[in-house]
Amino acid sequence: MQETKIQIQDAFKQNMGDGGSCSESEPFALRTLDDSMEPEFAKGCIIIIDPSHVYRDGSYVFAKDNKDEYIFRRLRIIDQRYFLEPLNDLYETFEIKSPKQIEGIITQRAGKRRTYHKRYD
Repeated sequence: MQETKIQIQDAFKQNMGDGGSCSESEPFALRTLDDSMEPEFAKGCIIIIDPSHVYRDGSYVFAKDNKDEYIFRRLRIIDQRYFLEPLNDLYETFEIKSPKQIEGIITQRAGKRRTYHKRYD
């Protein structure tokens, strides 16, 4: 399967950690572009990411992979090592170098129907 990763424009990066704007801690929305997190998150659903939430093992996170590209995965913490795990077995789990690569926690999922909406806290 071909995985979709995003390279964020410089303007978007400014809102995620340069310390120069209060918007860096405000939640924002993105649309999923592939099936790597199915069945929980269908391709095309909207996810709400909160940069100020605290992560824990099992959290759904928006993070930078080791190639400095943004990716959406479930965080697994095993023996103080951090792994980004897809829900779809056709994609690979990989270890990240530092928890500083985690940019935010997925707090909500939204779709075309109200019954698809779900909160994660």
